[in-house]
Amino acid sequence: MKQFKTESKKLLDLMINSIYTNREIFLRELISNGSDAIDKLSFKALTDPSIELGADELAIRLAFDKDARTITVRDNGIGMTEQELDENLGTIAHSGSEAFKEENAEHQGDDIDIIGQFGVGFYSSFMVASRVRVVSRAFGSDQAFAWESDGVSGYTVAPAEPGELDGAGEHGTVVTLYLRESEVEGEDSPDKFLSEWGLRDLVRRYSNYVRHPVQMMVTRSRELPKPEDAGDDYTPQYESYQELETLNSMTPIWKKRSSEVEQADYDEFYTSTFHDWEKPARTISFHAEGAISYDALLFIPSRAPFDLYTKDYEKGLALYSSNVLIQEKCGELLPDYYNFVRGVVDSPDVTLNISRETLQHNSQLRAIERRVERKVKDELLAMMRDDREAYEKFFENFGRGIKFGIYNSFGASAGDLADLLLFWSAREGKMVSFAEYAAAMGADQDKIYYAAGDSRERLEKTPVVKSAVDHGFDVLLATADVDEFMFQGMRSYHAQAVAGDSEHKGTDERDLNLVNVSTADLDFATEEEKAAAEKAGEEHASVFEAVKEALGEKVVDVRASARAGEAPACISTEGPVSLEMERIMADGPEGMMAPGARRVLELNAGHPVFAKLTAAQEAGDTARIELYASLLYDQALLMEGLPVDDPVAFARNVCELM
Repeated sequence: MKQFKTESKKLLDLMINSIYTNREIFLRELISNGSDAIDKLSFKALTDPSIELGADELAIRLAFDKDARTITVRDNGIGMTEQELDENLGTIAHSGSEAFKEENAEHQGDDIDIIGQFGVGFYSSFMVASRVRVVSRAFGSDQAFAWESDGVSGYTVAPAEPGELDGAGEHGTVVTLYLRESEVEGEDSPDKFLSEWGLRDLVRRYSNYVRHPVQMMVTRSRELPKPEDAGDDYTPQYESYQELETLNSMTPIWKKRSSEVEQADYDEFYTSTFHDWEKPARTISFHAEGAISYDALLFIPSRAPFDLYTKDYEKGLALYSSNVLIQEKCGELLPDYYNFVRGVVDSPDVTLNISRETLQHNSQLRAIERRVERKVKDELLAMMRDDREAYEKFFENFGRGIKFGIYNSFGASAGDLADLLLFWSAREGKMVSFAEYAAAMGADQDKIYYAAGDSRERLEKTPVVKSAVDHGFDVLLATADVDEFMFQGMRSYHAQAVAGDSEHKGTDERDLNLVNVSTADLDFATEEEKAAAEKAGEEHASVFEAVKEALGEKVVDVRASARAGEAPACISTEGPVSLEMERIMADGPEGMMAPGARRVLELNAGHPVFAKLTAAQEAGDTARIELYASLLYDQALLMEGLPVDDPVAFARNVCELM
């Protein structure tokens, strides 16, 4: 009995139980080793013309024996000598594949694609196996040798028994795992691997794109011929038979040039891989070279998954290295605001940790993320430009997340995301972008105006929005719960230079402030209208003071309005908290201290109701003033979509007035 050339028991135990977190990857590691062995033989054939290989004969074979509780992985690659078995499997962390890569680095990626790096993947077998036997015959050798270990006490290397390599060719390696006895049932039991479905699932998930065939004898059923003397009541009879099947697809679709792939093939890959019944809205395929090389295939879904905006949703792209799955969802490859993007990134250059389950250098991931982000943005802008209907559907599904990305970054992401935003235009009656809004601005406008609320239809009818539109200013209607907070974070939009015409002055390249039309110090009125409101405020100062006194702490001021239009009154705010922000925060978690808006009641001095107020003031009817003040305030709240403070009192006041 030989001992591992390290503190074997401690190191092997640490590695098996600490390095790997998912026992399923044992098959991925063994298949990768088999693929490396075939690649080494292929390379040897390329450099030695005397070696003739049938490329279609090189493969990895899987088998299982449920009764014996064994799983077998065979390859007809280059094989190992007795010394190589001792070095490669007896020395933990000695990687023959890594040494081969270093010696032939200039050929990596041509006709070979060596996967192994650390020399520890093989030992993941001991997560599921109590004993492992490896039989190997090196190419050109007459003798096969067997390595065997329980992963604890050491290992043996001895000549193999006659016939142990039958079915694997004259050279290659057979790895036999003797599975541990199951102590549990279900997903945690190694018994699930002792089935066609179990092995097929592992290959599909982790090794589907290994470049060599991964094959297994599978059981199929076929109908037997109907006997000639069978009657009309004959029941068809079936028989089972064995057939060799290739389990992996081998050629990744993302490695092909986009010009060589039909969109239907991309659609089929997307729907089958990501379990979506709708085709993707857009497909993005690109290859990058440089300090880090990689292939990427990205998809923008046509609809949002049901759990997109839940805490259980997990973003990320599938990360492969040399066609081997490393992470099903690598979140570092996508910013949060593009969490809806699905796809694959495959790079031989990412620096993996020893388990190949996570990555070491975040700088590499950030470089990929930045390129992915640019590609997604460019594709979305192209969709907005070339297929507006499709983009508006996309934005309906995913726009909320993009807005949240701006808010969550305190406006830092606005430069990258602002041009993707759409809002309903109160003047145009359609969805417009910031750039389109800026291009259509009137000659006297230097800001972007918006109104935030829970309903587009209600916002269009509010006095402040109607006043803005009536005076020639467009208003963006924002109805998502994140909109108001996003606008506060953005503060401004950086508009590019746009040529103007006789009606619109266009814009120079500059920053346009984003302003809520409900802001108290904002007024779209003409000079004549402002003068009339100011005069009314001076002439009836006592009326405004009386109404303010009647409302008490509900408002910070009562003033004459030049923008109420046909309404008797409207509500505006002072300070950073708007009415919409107050409403959303009030719906937050119970017990949360939500700041209130500083409300201003604006009265329309030209409305008949104001004449009633004036008459009550002149008559000294304090009770009537309090009644009118309360009703006008509650009416203004209702027009803003806000609840009245006391519905019972409101109903009583209406009845008293009637």
